[in-house]
Amino acid sequence: MSDTTGAVGLRAENISAIVTGFALQEFKMRQLAMVETSTSWSESYYKESKAELVGGTGANIRGIPRLAAFPYSEVSWTKVSSYLEKYGNEGVISIEDERFNNIGTMTRTMLRIGRSVANAEDIYIESIIAGTSGINTYAITIGNEWNSATVANRDPVYDILAAEQAVAIDNYDILDGNGYLVVNPKDYTNMLRNSKFINSPTYKSADVVTNGVVGQVCGLKVLVTNACTASQAYVVKAKEALTLKQAQALTVVTIDDPGIKKTIRAYEIIALQVPNPEAICKITNTAI
Repeated sequence: MSDTTGAVGLRAENISAIVTGFALQEFKMRQLAMVETSTSWSESYYKESKAELVGGTGANIRGIPRLAAFPYSEVSWTKVSSYLEKYGNEGVISIEDERFNNIGTMTRTMLRIGRSVANAEDIYIESIIAGTSGINTYAITIGNEWNSATVANRDPVYDILAAEQAVAIDNYDILDGNGYLVVNPKDYTNMLRNSKFINSPTYKSADVVTNGVVGQVCGLKVLVTNACTASQAYVVKAKEALTLKQAQALTVVTIDDPGIKKTIRAYEIIALQVPNPEAICKITNTAI
């Protein structure tokens, strides 16, 4: 049966589309990950040791004597498992609130429901990155913080380049267009206040801010998000460092109880993996 203007079916579909649109604009950390479909509650992968193989004690790879046995090496892998989690939230709007409130109850609820799921996902992704062993780290020297009392000691461009170097040494091309610098709004402000940063020939502000990306510096897209803890930042090779397993994409439904209320529900089922931790460098600074 076809719907006419104002029909419940049309209203529900429009509301769902609006909430999804709001949420997709708020997803920031997700763009760092390769998104793959999942069909299992438990997802596993294997991390291969990054150290180059060497012979055992007294059995060097170089300089094997004539007729001597060859040294023996083994590649090692570590199994890592992650488990899917459900994210969701819902809001209820009475018919009275929808029609007679002085504020846009429906619009505000749609915005906040969509944003709550996106925010929870962003915080989750950052926590997994921060807690993953094997990522590169670069510590800013005390006294050289991005808001150091000695202005001449502030050099965020050098710190960013040092983090890029750490990732590149592990053979990840951080400058191929998929490199990101992830910072907290406070630290982004500290960068913008720095003349070395603003005057860097690599710095460019974004013409249009999209999903938290506000510009570029040192060949990286600058991503600003509250999900990133203040006093630290990340240089990340997107799509390679992280994999987001998704069993249920963000879905929005509107449950209509005619004459009483509407329920707006948003949910997804995901898990994050870090198969290539060396494609990440964490910049730390306890004094920012």
